[in-house]
Amino acid sequence: MPSPITTYSQRHLAALRHRNFRLLWLGLFVSFSGTFMQQAAILWHVSLLAPPGRKGLALGLVGLVRVVPIIVFSLVSGVAADVFDRRKLLLITQVGGTLVAAALAGLAFSGVRSLWPIYVLAAIGSASSAFDAPARQSLVPKLVPKDDLPNAISLNTAMVQVAQVGGPAIGGAIIGVANVGWAYVFNALSFLFVIVALVMMRNVPATERGAGHAGDQMSFKAAREGLRFVFRAPMIRSTMLLDFFATFFASAMALLPMFAQDVLHVGARGYGWLYAAPAAGACLGSLAMVRFVNNIERRGPVLIWAVVAYGMATIVFGFSTSFWLTLFCLALSGATDAVSMVFRNLIRQLGTPDEMRGRMTGINMVFFMGGPQLGELEAGAVANWLGAPISVIVGGIGCVIATVVVAGVTPELRHYRREISPPPSFPLS
Repeated sequence: MPSPITTYSQRHLAALRHRNFRLLWLGLFVSFSGTFMQQAAILWHVSLLAPPGRKGLALGLVGLVRVVPIIVFSLVSGVAADVFDRRKLLLITQVGGTLVAAALAGLAFSGVRSLWPIYVLAAIGSASSAFDAPARQSLVPKLVPKDDLPNAISLNTAMVQVAQVGGPAIGGAIIGVANVGWAYVFNALSFLFVIVALVMMRNVPATERGAGHAGDQMSFKAAREGLRFVFRAPMIRSTMLLDFFATFFASAMALLPMFAQDVLHVGARGYGWLYAAPAAGACLGSLAMVRFVNNIERRGPVLIWAVVAYGMATIVFGFSTSFWLTLFCLALSGATDAVSMVFRNLIRQLGTPDEMRGRMTGINMVFFMGGPQLGELEAGAVANWLGAPISVIVGGIGCVIATVVVAGVTPELRHYRREISPPPSFPLS
């Protein structure tokens, strides 16, 4: 008779039984911890160097320099993930990330006071991520059977959120007692774990090629095919819009140094915990999804209400002057975002054929990563004008309104249930 631990593993950790997925999952856990540590470190670094009275704008510009490479390379990187060997492409992006982190560490240790080198390196790192995400996300469905894909997506979400808790929290402690450059050093070393995992993989299935399509070569035609697919698929299109508008209006992470320093007065260590709080909540939410995702039938309504709750938590955070209430609101926003993230990714992966997955993910980057980065610029500008709390409150209200509008014009999303795997909305031939 199987033990309860064995039964639990078979049901809720099924994807980790597959060696290639397990290797990638473990490597990414370490790497994402370093990545989120570096993201928090860059914001803190910029806040220390920004001219008096222009801190909000300087922090917002971090989002701008990150989003421009995503917009520029999203289509190219998506096509690349459908044309080239995804595992080899990931190896290249990991090396690129290592070099960027090492250069940031060099800036910090050398005491450079100018902001522009930090912006340039943040942009280069974002360009590397633009090629990393489509290859990585498109590779996952090739590492597990289709029946284990919901579990793999839930486990990936949980892994990312645990890393997002640990990375900034450790980074805040490091920044509080040592040079911010050590956070960059940790991130540089963390990329080596993914490189080792990718090298150790065996027998990874090749990308499927659709007969009569342009997806087997780098071309504008292949990019156009990806755009046509995404914008003719209501379910995929609506999840991307939810991604963009929710994170654009309710993106408050860039303002956390201002809240830590000027509103809550908690210093670098408090900032580390504030930065990690959304991921702590997301960790709990994603762990719950690992257990219950296959049992939730009305997935569309749950997705919609999760995004609404995300916006409401952001509104309360904007009003808060208490460290603990702020911490709770940030954790709640992370938990609800994790729930919606699992369903958004599941809808897109199930509704996209393998030969289109790279391009779909590349286009989605504009929404998924462009939303929060542009949102940081918007939040910083509004914070400079009206103050950080007003910026966050207005953003939360905008998130709720945008979610209601997207749900109202997309009946397929409102009625989406577990039994329905959204098919492509037009023939690929």
